[in-house]
Amino acid sequence: MTAGRLPVRVLAVLDSSASHDFIQPIKRINESQDVSAFLTSKAYSDIMTFVLQLNRAMFPSKLEDGSVQSWPLGSEAVQFSAPIRQLQVLLSKLEDLVQEVPPDTGPRRFGNVSFRKWHDTLASRASALLRECLPADLLDRPSSSPSGVTAEAELTAYFMGSWGSSQRLDYGTGHELSFLAFLGSIWKLNGFPQSEFGVEERALVLGVIEPYLELVRLLIKTYTLEPAGSHGVWGLDDHSFLPYIFGSAQLSPAIDATDLTPEEGSAAGAPSPSHVVKPALVERERRLNLYFAAVGFIYDVKKGPFWEHSPMLYDISGIRAGWGKINKGMLKMYNAEVLSKFPVVQHFPFGSLFSFDRDPSAVAPPTTVHTTSGPQGRPVVPDAGPPTTTPRPGPDAGPKYSWANAESTTRGEMPMSPTAAPWAATRSTEVPSTLPVLPDTSRLPPGPMAPTRAPWANTQRPPPPTGGEGRTKAPWAK
Repeated sequence: MTAGRLPVRVLAVLDSSASHDFIQPIKRINESQDVSAFLTSKAYSDIMTFVLQLNRAMFPSKLEDGSVQSWPLGSEAVQFSAPIRQLQVLLSKLEDLVQEVPPDTGPRRFGNVSFRKWHDTLASRASALLRECLPADLLDRPSSSPSGVTAEAELTAYFMGSWGSSQRLDYGTGHELSFLAFLGSIWKLNGFPQSEFGVEERALVLGVIEPYLELVRLLIKTYTLEPAGSHGVWGLDDHSFLPYIFGSAQLSPAIDATDLTPEEGSAAGAPSPSHVVKPALVERERRLNLYFAAVGFIYDVKKGPFWEHSPMLYDISGIRAGWGKINKGMLKMYNAEVLSKFPVVQHFPFGSLFSFDRDPSAVAPPTTVHTTSGPQGRPVVPDAGPPTTTPRPGPDAGPKYSWANAESTTRGEMPMSPTAAPWAATRSTEVPSTLPVLPDTSRLPPGPMAPTRAPWANTQRPPPPTGGEGRTKAPWAK
């Protein structure tokens, strides 16, 4: 590394003077083997680049006079460009649409059917809304091929994928990923001003992503949307992941243009991670920080002890190395639990802006339980004989991950029986005891990363009060 400004990889912008072949985005991940192809694709590299780019921008900044500038929610130091403000208008129009389509008053156990009407109404107005809030020359940029597909087709695909499923009446991290791709597509089309690193990125997080998350929470509560592919207590969050990444960055140590992304420590005056178990402190901090805003929403929709309904976040709350370590772990976990999971990425469509084509610099990822958790191609086996069944692990088997160990019992905790979740029914009970170590995502360009039991979470929280019941273990919390 040379002296001076640290090179930061950012999402590349298309050359406006060059022709480009736009493609109608389509589904490409149909079997679990396709996840491995995705992890070596240009789309994966672009997604991770964009996430890391936004993440670094949210770290507090060291100023030339020696002071530190933080970036809380509502920060007056963040100025919104015209494109950012137009996207805010777009989100406000979608919020108004909720008033047009009130929830059905009939008894409903899972999801409110009025969400289908909301979603259908949005689909019918999508083109007009995008044209009202995005520049026409961006939307109408033509394809170099005779297909007639324009940039609008690719933008619309990701925009419509951002609001949950009208068929399943659910919302999850795959829909959140689609909104990230929507913003990334606008970025690649040169839809945001070119400025000093961090300026537009912070505006995107605080001015667009945060209002998007608030709108999604309104949809979830209004239409009682189910979690999409939820792992229940086995997952970090039922609906979102990005606020935990960007929110932990907000509370990490300050950096300047020459600093590597911190891997431990916290900003001066940052709340302790342990504050997530204190509702009054969460209520105060959620107005300032994305991480606590996400935790606050959990308190809004879930009842009971925090350690019981959100055990992974509880484990993370005991990390003593600071928010920098939490941020690094969240990036690794996002790769493992979102981008490497078939149930999450199977619906993601691929076009030209986020291409399924192989990244020439990509290294093939190892096969793991994360990339083989979906349907497999059916091999031809002559005279296979009668079907056989794999015995289900017993109640004392515990979670079968390479990062799960029995250390929780040494802390006075009772082991929890694994749930009979349908998404885990075909998972092998034998997992390699070791997996390759993940690259340092805060220092290296994005590439295929193998999910592991992250060593950065050295949780020292005392066990929660138990009344004969145990809890799950955060996958990377020791």
